[in-house]
Amino acid sequence: MFHKEKSIQLKNSASALYNNLSVLRIAPRRLTYFTVVHANVVNMVSTSWDGLNYSHRQLQSKEPNVATSTSLIMQAAFCALPSRDLLVVSSQKGIQMYESDGSIMVYWHALDTPEAPTAHAVFARGISAVSDNYICVGVSSGAVLVFDVPSKGSNITLSEVLEEHKEAITDIASECSGSQEFLANLVTADDGGNLCVWKSGEEFQLLNKIPGLDMTCSSVKLWKGTVLAGYGTGQIRLYEAVTGILHAEVNAHARWIYSLDIAPFSGLLLSAAEDSFVRVWHLSITPETNSVEIAHLHNECVTDTQICGAKFCDGDGYAFAVTGYDLSEIIRYVQS
Repeated sequence: MFHKEKSIQLKNSASALYNNLSVLRIAPRRLTYFTVVHANVVNMVSTSWDGLNYSHRQLQSKEPNVATSTSLIMQAAFCALPSRDLLVVSSQKGIQMYESDGSIMVYWHALDTPEAPTAHAVFARGISAVSDNYICVGVSSGAVLVFDVPSKGSNITLSEVLEEHKEAITDIASECSGSQEFLANLVTADDGGNLCVWKSGEEFQLLNKIPGLDMTCSSVKLWKGTVLAGYGTGQIRLYEAVTGILHAEVNAHARWIYSLDIAPFSGLLLSAAEDSFVRVWHLSITPETNSVEIAHLHNECVTDTQICGAKFCDGDGYAFAVTGYDLSEIIRYVQS
């Protein structure tokens, strides 16, 4: 169903972080941007669709009044809003927002770091655009910061702080089907596996809390009113977002899941884990009974590799890309 294409070389290898790959298609320019985090650097690669041209850029972790920051980056993710695309980088010191090509930093938000050292690490992790003008970023305290982003310029403001989680945020996702009919349009996940389901707006509204089972939910997606959650147990669970009803539970991987992704137009789901497997699943929703079914379609094994990022390269799931710990390349697969 899928076959391996030519890999994209990176300047540095990928760190062992959840969801350590982000992809942005720039259709008018026939380009795709990829970002992968290595320690305190974001590796960016821009590739032309014909595969002939590559350009590389590296973004350093930044903090005000410091020439070079050693602060570790936890995640880099593209946020596509209707009016603009931004690259958001979260680290131990704060949150940086760049133009999508990484050329200009438009915003910096410092995290509150305690004066005295504490037992708890401070960092930001979990990034998602939601609705027309918001970007949400999770923090190690369990808070979710909501930024209001104007259609242009750098007048980005912190508009709200959602304080529902008690453990560090792991991942955040918004409704990706493009449909406005679903009440819930944001889901947040934490280290204890707890999920919070939200409706965005002037004030974000908590619609539901799905309790965790003391096992980290490392990656989460929201599609057609269904929460897709990947766990440290190697399981994938499908919940109805607003009611919390469990539709399906799959023992998908032998080890910790690091990344989930969905191709919203085709209902293909990608899961990747420490067990070196990337699996492709198909989701189907029966509207009459409101039931969701999941079927296994395809496997790829990246031998001896702890996979830490996997993303579809397009909304139909025609191609996907994979990163692995200590691997200095992005491996690509395309439908046969």
